[in-house]
This record gives sequence, C-alpha cells and structure tokens, in this order.
Amino acid sequence: METSTAPLPHEPRPAGPASVDGLTDAQGRSIRYLRVSLTDRCNFKCTYCSPAETESPQGLLTRAELARLFRLFAGLGVRRIRLTGGEPTLRRDLIEIVADAAATPGVEDVALTTNGHRLDELVEPLRAAGLGALNVSLDTLDPARLPGVSGRAARLDRILAGIDAAAGRFRSLKLNTVVMRGVNEDECGALVRHAWARGALPRFIEQMPFAGGEVVPLAEVRRRLEADGFTLTPDPWRGWGPARHLLGRDRDGREGLIGLIGAMTENFCEDCNRARVAADGGFQACLGGHDRVPLRELLRAGAPDETLAEAVRGGLWRKAPRHQMDEAGLVLLPMRGLGG
Repeated sequence: METSTAPLPHEPRPAGPASVDGLTDAQGRSIRYLRVSLTDRCNFKCTYCSPAETESPQGLLTRAELARLFRLFAGLGVRRIRLTGGEPTLRRDLIEIVADAAATPGVEDVALTTNGHRLDELVEPLRAAGLGALNVSLDTLDPARLPGVSGRAARLDRILAGIDAAAGRFRSLKLNTVVMRGVNEDECGALVRHAWARGALPRFIEQMPFAGGEVVPLAEVRRRLEADGFTLTPDPWRGWGPARHLLGRDRDGREGLIGLIGAMTENFCEDCNRARVAADGGFQACLGGHDRVPLRELLRAGAPDETLAEAVRGGLWRKAPRHQMDEAGLVLLPMRGLGG
C-alpha cells in the first residue's frame, strides 16, 4: 500500500529564557509568548465564546499603542506574538499591525487566530506583511450544523475557501476544533483527514467554562479517532503553545500530527510560557485567572516603559501555579476579549 505523510509544521519550541532580565512568573516559568486581542467584537456568535455586541466604551488599543507594547514585551524577552480577538480581521488596520509586530526587533514569529470568514481575501496581504503562522477555527464540516455553533452569519463555504487559500502559504497552518458534546464529537476523524489533505495540523480543544457546555475529555477524542481507523502514538514535538501531540496513522497509511489541548482534564500549566493583553488593554497573566494590569490606562497616562515593565512583572508575580477554571462557582472574565 502506498503511504503518504502530512507535512509537519516548522515551529520549534524555544528552550530557556531569552535573557537574564527576561520575564518570569512566580513559579519561575519563562514567559516568551504574548497573545494580544485586537478587538472583542466578532461577526460570529460561537456558543463557547460569546462575543461582545459592542466595543469597550473606552476604545481599543490603537495601532501606535500596540506597536509600543510589542517593543516593550520584545525587550522583556517575548519572542512570539499571536494576534487574536474577538475576530482580529475586523480591525481595518490589521495588516499594518501584523507588519509592525513582524518588524519588532526580537520578535521571531507572528501568528494570527481567525474564524476564517475573511481569510480568502487576506491571505496574500497577511503573508506579505510578515505573518508566519495561522490558526483557523473549524468546528464542523457540516453546513447544517454550523449556524447552531457559530450563528447565522457563519458560512462554511467561506471558511473552507479561506483555509484552501492559506494552504502552503504560511510556515504553520493549524485548524482548531472545540469539541462539543452532542454537536461535533462525531466529526473528529473527518476533521483530521480534511486538515492533513491541506498540509495543516488538526487540533482538538476541550471546551472551557466561559459560556457553559459539557467538557468532552481528550481521552474520549482519542478513543473516537481510534474507532475511526487511526493508530495513535504519543509524539514529543512541541510548538510554542500548550498543545500535546500524537502521531496519527490512518487506515490508508497516511500519517501526520494531531494536536490536543486539554485545559480541563489534562492540565498543562506546569510549563506555561504565555501571557495575554486583552482587547481592553488589560494584561492578564493567566487565561483562567482574574488579576488584570491596566496597561491601556497606564499608556494613556503617559507612563514610561520602566513603569509598564514593572506593572507587567508585578502581574506575573501574582500568577497562580495553575488556572482556576475548574473551581466550583468561579466566574471567569469573558473569553471574547482574552483571545483564548
């Protein structure tokens, strides 16, 4: 039988701190990856995210403010910037923001997470601006299911066209699926095959408690893939983020990586290397925490870089050893402005 192998992403995970003065949290974890939400608005209404109806009344960070934060964090040891939302492609200055991030001294990689609705028209401008990695949300291949997941504005044909346009155009292309009970857990195998056929890395994400819903454990995802004809072997490859990987082999001999992100049942906090700037300019050291540093207010009050850096370090030193998303009664800040 002839076999084929899905291309593996060229995304080595950095080892060790960037410098003696780099960012670390209270547990000594080196923070080299910054996720920046460009807006809390979205043209979809995904059930697991609950996007805002309107922007923050005080406004989003401007392009100039974002560029300053890129330089600040790069100077503190951040080497990767991911632009998120809401839906970042709703920013009219997205291409310029990508270019600013890519041109920042010290930044090794610029990534973007999108719902794919506008991707077809943006692939070439994003690539030319210096975007290196792209994640696209793909929660179902069934057009009849998509409105129930992402709202009536979501169109599967546009998402798939954007993915096809992006295939082979970036160093890394990943397709993210939030696995939802009673919605799409039966599509895992089909989603893997769809990604591999386009040279993309499929990733399955446990639903987090930002908008309700029952967690589908990653152990069940693995069982479903095996029942669908995949042989799975743990793989040591690590990218910048929290995903663990399996080397999958389909019944036809095709092989490729499969990413798994299990915040709820397979905690990955021990080697966290990430922090976040929310759409409102708040610096948040942990997705599942509540502590915020008001960077937007500090920026607009004329704070020098030294003050901003001290505030960021303070937020990291208050970071707990692990997220609190599984604590009973905990009310989390909305996902829409954090960008995941």
